[in-house]
Amino acid sequence: MDDMVEMTKNMENAGEVKPRSVRVVLMALMIAMLLAMLDNMIIGTAMPTIVGELGGLEHLSWVVTAYTLATAASTPIWGKVGDMYGRKGSFLTSIVIFLIGSALSGMAQDMGQLIGFRAIQGLGAGGLMVGVMAIIGDLIPPRERGKYQGMMAGVMALAMIGGPLVGGTITDHMGWRWSFYINLPLGAVALAMVSAVLHLPKKKAQGKIDYLGAALLTLAITSTVLVTTWGGTEYAWGSGEIIGLIVVGVLAIAAFLYVETKAAEPVMPLHIFRSRNFTLMSVIGFLVGFAMFGGVLYLPLFQQAVQGASATNSGLLLLPMLLSMMVVSLIAGRVTTSTGKYKVFPIAGGALMVVGLFLLATMDTGTTRLVSGLYMAVLGAGLGFLMQITMLVAQNSVDMKDMGVASSSATLFRTLGGSFGVALMGSLFTSQVTDTMTDRLGPAAAAKAGSAQLDAASLAKLPAAIRDAYQHAVAAGTHSAFLLGAAIAVLGFLAAWFVKEVPLRGAGPAPAGAGEGGKPAQAPQESLAH
Repeated sequence: MDDMVEMTKNMENAGEVKPRSVRVVLMALMIAMLLAMLDNMIIGTAMPTIVGELGGLEHLSWVVTAYTLATAASTPIWGKVGDMYGRKGSFLTSIVIFLIGSALSGMAQDMGQLIGFRAIQGLGAGGLMVGVMAIIGDLIPPRERGKYQGMMAGVMALAMIGGPLVGGTITDHMGWRWSFYINLPLGAVALAMVSAVLHLPKKKAQGKIDYLGAALLTLAITSTVLVTTWGGTEYAWGSGEIIGLIVVGVLAIAAFLYVETKAAEPVMPLHIFRSRNFTLMSVIGFLVGFAMFGGVLYLPLFQQAVQGASATNSGLLLLPMLLSMMVVSLIAGRVTTSTGKYKVFPIAGGALMVVGLFLLATMDTGTTRLVSGLYMAVLGAGLGFLMQITMLVAQNSVDMKDMGVASSSATLFRTLGGSFGVALMGSLFTSQVTDTMTDRLGPAAAAKAGSAQLDAASLAKLPAAIRDAYQHAVAAGTHSAFLLGAAIAVLGFLAAWFVKEVPLRGAGPAPAGAGEGGKPAQAPQESLAH
């Protein structure tokens, strides 16, 4: 309780602030964060039932793609709107849009409607994570923020573990529409709590929203996500469609960079990248997304296809990685709060991420669940050192007036890293599986067996020779995918060595309030009042 009182002393115009008020706001923010992370986890297990009722199997991927595109494209815009017009209003608006999209998705009558409503839901989701991070950045000084890293890591673990289990239970007992409706009571609680307790002054924008910059950034992000989503699956990497999207993306990025140098209120101010730490954290965040999303996708696949685990408990298969991530994140946060030192954590996290991915790449058909669990724990420890530290250092590297765009940019780079990770690791995985199956069974038999699903139930029905070939193929595919991940993670480890240990704002009387390079950081422009 004393910690809550102490952290509010660093806020300008805070007045009388009760510790309970801060705790309630943090609880509401964690619920909103859970909403953003839980959604895709729950929907994934409901998708077979949804397709069975609505049809449109050929458009199945767009149910996820529409949500992902809308989330990624709107993330930077939400951050800038919060900086210009006030954090509370933009955050509440994003919750309302997310809940409207959730309600409409639950009422969808065909696949086309569901895809459109998922896009609306994604627009709101883009503001949820950004709002959470930016408001925490405003309310809690970076030095104190480490105390709450374990809480945020715990929410992430809860979403990844509980999402598939909750999704399967809801779908089986209440119907797939409740996979969307479940967001409504949670969102209503967050909405009420934030509205009642978080009192932030409205801001008067000094300029107009950079609509042209926002449009160009949206085009660039859309092209990038579509390339990573469609490349190697819907279209060949060398196809005209993929090449065209790459050209559009490059041109959009070039035009965006030019426009941002001229705009009065750029949607992503380029001056934030002058900070070495911010740029490095953006790079490391991209690589963390690459490794984490690739791991979350291919670890359950390996354990189901090779180790015979049940798909129903797929969330529990990630428990060693997620628990390790949560515990290490909590320890790193506590140490950062007590010492003010943090450079060692990106370095240690980068090293453990490389080692963990390399160990996972050594798994084969003889690897036991205990051994794979230990390997996952190593990767989880690396991610635990990196997940929240990257956001904390990124926010500490900018002035308070840019807190929103800093939070949204860091979130965006991590999201794009996940898209690239899933796409590149997926392409390599698919290619390796196909080659191994062909080598072991021949082209005709491999093509016939390729229609089977890679899960324990389907594999048990296959002839022994085909089942053995499948298991070796999946092991070879995961080996290639994680080896690529380890090679990419080396870049993050190298980047961490160049991080400059700038004193965290709120770190005490010495250089407290110093920005990067010894420049005084601006005081928060918003405060919590009860």
